[in-house]
Amino acid sequence: MTHAQEAAPQSYELPFGSQLRMMVGAFWSAEVRNKVLVLTVALLAVIFATTYATYKLNEWNGPFYDALERRDMPEFLNQLMVFGVLGVSLTLLNVIQQWLNQTTALRMREGLARDLAEVWLKPGRALKLGGAGAIANNPDQRLHEDTRILAENTTSLAIGLVNSTILLASFIGVLWAISSDFGFRIDGRVITIPGYMVWATILYALAGSLLSSFVGRQLPRLNADRYAREADLRATLVRTNENLLPITLARGEASELNRVHYAIDGVLHMLQRLAVALANLTWVSAGFGWLSVVAPIIIASPMYFSGELSFGGLMMAVGAFNQVNQALRWYVINFSVIADWRATLARVSFFRNALLAMDTPAAEGEVISHRMGSSEEGITLRGVAVYAEPDKGEAGHGIRMGDEACTISAGERVMMSGDPGADRHLFFAALAGTWPWGRGEITLPQGETMILMPQEGYLPFASLREAMTYPAGATGISDEAQRTALEVVGLERYADRLDAVERWDRLLDKEEEAALQVANVLLRKPQWLVIDDVLEGLEPQVQARLVEALATLEGSTIIYIGHSQAFSDAMSPKLLHLAPLQPGEPVKEDAPEETER
Repeated sequence: MTHAQEAAPQSYELPFGSQLRMMVGAFWSAEVRNKVLVLTVALLAVIFATTYATYKLNEWNGPFYDALERRDMPEFLNQLMVFGVLGVSLTLLNVIQQWLNQTTALRMREGLARDLAEVWLKPGRALKLGGAGAIANNPDQRLHEDTRILAENTTSLAIGLVNSTILLASFIGVLWAISSDFGFRIDGRVITIPGYMVWATILYALAGSLLSSFVGRQLPRLNADRYAREADLRATLVRTNENLLPITLARGEASELNRVHYAIDGVLHMLQRLAVALANLTWVSAGFGWLSVVAPIIIASPMYFSGELSFGGLMMAVGAFNQVNQALRWYVINFSVIADWRATLARVSFFRNALLAMDTPAAEGEVISHRMGSSEEGITLRGVAVYAEPDKGEAGHGIRMGDEACTISAGERVMMSGDPGADRHLFFAALAGTWPWGRGEITLPQGETMILMPQEGYLPFASLREAMTYPAGATGISDEAQRTALEVVGLERYADRLDAVERWDRLLDKEEEAALQVANVLLRKPQWLVIDDVLEGLEPQVQARLVEALATLEGSTIIYIGHSQAFSDAMSPKLLHLAPLQPGEPVKEDAPEETER
């Protein structure tokens, strides 16, 4: 676990309006914006055409059913031909709209995924995110699954809402015209309700919407929890698969099986709760859906039985009612989808907000001042103390420089060691800028190449030539130079496998991985090299070979944070002392302790 992962968590949640503003802003600055806007215009055109064809189809109901009522065969056949034209047109429009729907969702997902990936992998952010608490768990879920669901649901809901709005505007006039002058006779009096079918339809849809909102109020939270549990399960499975060798050797299958079962139980528990909530919602959605079969006939029946409405007119009224009701009940029909959309919008926006906040991650504690200086200044450390816990400061544990101030000049060899219990990895993280909590000032040379070599390096799934030159790449480095670097660090047996693509992190053991890190440095020839105790735990002969290889970096400044007798013997470094910072201990201004070997 990195020190950044131990930071005190804070809330990165946003109100719904801020979630929308953030994601709209991200979309507006995305490269796919213009493509999505073009697709949106095309979709609007298709939706308007579909609505017009649907309107004409509803008009067709009148003469068609009137022909049936009159038993007029010629008119019946003529109306069938009209229906054929309308049916083919609507089918074509539906196919085009489906393709546009899917393409728009694809482009939306592209924009979301690329934006989130770029925000996540901005230098330093991803590592610092570990201090954000639960929001940092399973970023792959947010980048992969959450962006897919958010893109698909956003496209589907937006298109459905626009379509329903246009249908409502088109057909509400039909209902109003049909029922504008009809009056109810009650106790000898005639009561006229202008457009009573419109008001009846609105009340019907409103009742369904309110009831659905009440019954399904827990769905957004349940969906968010479900996605979190799904991510935990996938992370457990991936971690187990990545560590099969040590698990097998430790006979730990039973223990890992318990972890997997626990993760599965978490998913199943959420799915059970979600199933109950969806079943309760189905009482409303299905009930109102079936009631819609007879509701328009019941509402229009007074006009039909009074003789003011023909059978064809009744069917037109039924068709218009269904269109208006479907438009008004859009919220009811899509409530579970809206809940899903709200959950993924929250997960993605909270995650994005947390990443952006990593640019100023230490608002809750004192921070080390990092600045860039000239190459002549080298690396300067003034009063540096690093806190293990950001919210406790000097009242907590940490590590400090033994000297109040020191300078590391270009070309020097330096070893920074210290007392037992001094967390040297914490000091490396502070020097690298990934752990900002502490006090003092660190000045780094500007415009010069610096490589920070952690104790555990990263080997991408790639060819050996790419792995050993990561991340700069092998451009400009000859095969001969790469083979020579492998031979120098003792990996000559891999010299003929430069183009082999392997999981090198699995194929190589710890000593070979350290050797490949050193080969990387030999090829890239940095002006400054900071090493986080990479030699710790290696065989003495391996340490000696790697230190000998590092010694060939003429002109490079090498800072080794840790203790290595091999490095000390071969490099004769300047020694700098690191001391543990005890709770409540003030930072002392010791006399300089630099010595030359």
